[in-house]
Amino acid sequence: MSSASPPLQQSPPAQAPAPKLSTELARLRARLGTRPVTLREVTVTLRGRAYVLIIILFSLPFVVPIPLPGVSTPLGAAIGFIALRMALGRRPWLPAKWQRRELPAGFFQKTFALAERVIRWLEALLRPRLLWVVGEPAGAQRLHSLVIVLAALILLLPLPIPFSNTLPAWAILLIAAGVLERDGLAILLGHVAFVLGGLYLLLLGTAAQQLGQSFWHWLNA
Repeated sequence: MSSASPPLQQSPPAQAPAPKLSTELARLRARLGTRPVTLREVTVTLRGRAYVLIIILFSLPFVVPIPLPGVSTPLGAAIGFIALRMALGRRPWLPAKWQRRELPAGFFQKTFALAERVIRWLEALLRPRLLWVVGEPAGAQRLHSLVIVLAALILLLPLPIPFSNTLPAWAILLIAAGVLERDGLAILLGHVAFVLGGLYLLLLGTAAQQLGQSFWHWLNA
């Protein structure tokens, strides 16, 4: 009598791929609409990848010249605080007081109206590659988070200089999106954008200092 054949081992169900960036942000836009919303509502709606997506979302108004008065400071502060905790190896989190902070009515419509092309471009670019750049959570990713913190500090500076926020915002956007999608090339491009932004501010500062000295010498001539 032949022995019964062993039952077939069932392979574990394949994990569903994470939704596209545009899908998650569109879901956020549709759910929260045009009314004022709190940061807590944003984190609850985005769920699992909420805090990295918040960094991406809050950097978009700086990437393109959208007139959003009164939100640059809270957005930059939120980006910096989240990234700082990630750089310290701690769980991303926002204080309860900040989570109760309201974004103005129509924030998402204004942001998405001009940033939609940026999001589509990111989705065409991002894919897993150069994984050695992405690194382990306790290693290279802390460095990437630290660069986001420094870039967010630049966003917080009240600089009336054209494009002073653009390159730091691109640095934040590319690094955060690269970490999210494990794209080392995007992360490297983000670091390049940060360096270029720093050089831009340094050159402008040097030029302003020289101009001021020339003007002072002219007054005392």
